[in-house]
Amino acid sequence: MKIHLTSEQKRALELMHDTTRDSRVCDRIKAVLLASEGWTAQMIAQALRIHESTVSRHL
Repeated sequence: MKIHLTSEQKRALELMHDTTRDSRVCDRIKAVLLASEGWTAQMIAQALRIHESTVSRHL
């Protein structure tokens, strides 16, 4: 699934990633950012070491 983010949305997500302590929230943010860069759900799942269906739910 391709996600389109504006540069402002991307910066906001990156700031949220840097300030949150909850690793699950960080994984969700990383999944969205990677999807916006063209990564597939399978690639994201492998990189984050989570199940592909979890990635799909995040997106």
